[in-house]
This record gives sequence, C-alpha cells and structure tokens, in this order.
Amino acid sequence: MEIVFTQKDMIKFQNNLRVLKHTITTAESCTGGMIASKITSISGSSDIFHGGIITYANHIKEQELGVNKDTMIKYGVVSHEVVGEMLKGVLKKFNANYAIAVSGVAGPTGGTQTKPVGMVVIGIADNKGFFDVHTYHFKGSRIEVQKQATYTSLQKISKFVQNCLDK
Repeated sequence: MEIVFTQKDMIKFQNNLRVLKHTITTAESCTGGMIASKITSISGSSDIFHGGIITYANHIKEQELGVNKDTMIKYGVVSHEVVGEMLKGVLKKFNANYAIAVSGVAGPTGGTQTKPVGMVVIGIADNKGFFDVHTYHFKGSRIEVQKQATYTSLQKISKFVQNCLDK
C-alpha cells in the first residue's frame, strides 16, 4: 500500500506553518534528501524551511548533529535512540520549531535479521520537548521504501502541526 502526501497536502502544511510563524527542518539518512526535496518543491517554501541535512554516513551524524558514537554502537543507527538524537541535533543546528528525522534500511542490501530491508525509524519533534519516534516496516523496492518513509514522515508532522493550530 503506497502512502501519499500530495502537493495539495504540502501547500496546506506549509500554510499552517506560516499561520504559526514556524519553521521545519529535516535530518535524513535513508531518504537521502527526499523529504527536503518535497518541502522545497513548493515555491516560496524558504520562509518555513531554512535548511536540512543528509547525514548518510555515521560520522556525519556524529559530526553535524552531535549523535553520540556510543549510542550508534549500542543501539545501531536504525534505532529510536539515534533518531531521537538526530532530532535534537537538527532542531538546534537550524533553530527550527519542528523537525523530521529518518534512519532506515532502504535496501536492497544492508538488511539484517533484526533490522531487515524496509525497516525505517521516523521521528518528529518540536522545540518545546515533544518527541514522537516510531519504527515502520515498508515493503517494495529501494525507491518505494524511500517514498513511503518520506510520505509517512510528512503526514505525521503535518498532522502534529494541524493539532497545534487546532488548540
């Protein structure tokens, strides 16, 4: 089942951020910048998205986001703990109100018994201490896993921002 986040959904999401006068940032591993690309595909998105980072290599997660090397060793890169640290690091780095962080195994190689191809950890957070991190198991080719992770993360953050507006 393909998860979809349409251009109309993206425009609504960005308009909600504008109403709140808030920004979003991304820390991406297995999606390789696809989330940031979807955000910036809308003209004028620079007022709600100042930047994001692709931390594909572990040493870049450590160097650019402050992810603890011991955390990566103890829990593995595809873990709630690492994604949580990615969220904290990217919120600080870009001084944003909201963040998405993603780490996973897009495949077709790289999977293990405990972390199979299609396993993706997606986290969303705000700069007030809210963190929501979950593990997903997507099916399909590498690009299909990346797309599902991208759309799922955008749906999650969009729903959270909408809830902030509704309060």
